[in-house]
Amino acid sequence: MLPARLRAIRILEPLAERDYAMSRVPVGNPSPPETVRRMFARIAARYDVMNTLMTAGLDARWRRAAVAAAGLAPGMRVLDLACGTGMLARAASAAVGHRGEVVGVDAVPAMLDRARRVPPQRGAAPIRWENGDALALSGDDAGFDAVLIGFGLRNLSDYGAALREMARVTRPGGRVVVLEIATPRARLPRMLYGTWFRRVVPALGGLVGRGTAYTYLPASLDTYPPPEVVAELMAAAGLGRVRWRWLTGGMTTLHVGEGAA
Repeated sequence: MLPARLRAIRILEPLAERDYAMSRVPVGNPSPPETVRRMFARIAARYDVMNTLMTAGLDARWRRAAVAAAGLAPGMRVLDLACGTGMLARAASAAVGHRGEVVGVDAVPAMLDRARRVPPQRGAAPIRWENGDALALSGDDAGFDAVLIGFGLRNLSDYGAALREMARVTRPGGRVVVLEIATPRARLPRMLYGTWFRRVVPALGGLVGRGTAYTYLPASLDTYPPPEVVAELMAAAGLGRVRWRWLTGGMTTLHVGEGAA
């Protein structure tokens, strides 16, 4: 039964066939933006290690899924929003090649400093790192073939505003991809998930010298909207053909939408 269940939840679910209830779910991170930014600034040096420990190495696999969902091809322009240390941006730069262009935007300068220290890959697109607000992107940056946000939407104070900005800078037919940690619906996985993030992840933070690393995540488990609501927010932002699927049996969700004409 388990393989059949896992096959079923991999299917992209069309927006039109879902029933949504946005009014019952918060649509923004309740933590003050400066609090979140200070927390990430403190753990910037250990951010990649923390992600690997937190996800048992699955974050690399999920990023590959996001790049594949973006449909990247040589020569494309890509925006990585809330890029952190740039792991997703670098994967995108390899996919679009030297004729492409990648822009990584993050609100935490310490994260961008870490990103800049990684040597560029041979044959990959150049990456432009920018310190900026995901809720108010530069008006000059538009016409992207793909806009990605990996594990960053839940850190923003207004999910809808961020998605509207992503839609605004995406060319017609271009793809917007949202990769995010999600809370499983099933009772047992939800319980295990909660235990992991409330007990194990803070302890792992202590192992790398930051006992408070990611301690805000338990609260975000209860406030980040379910995938149906994220899909509705994407549609309300002006994106078309919105669809989503679970990754790794419900540990993360992958949403895809397209820029409107």
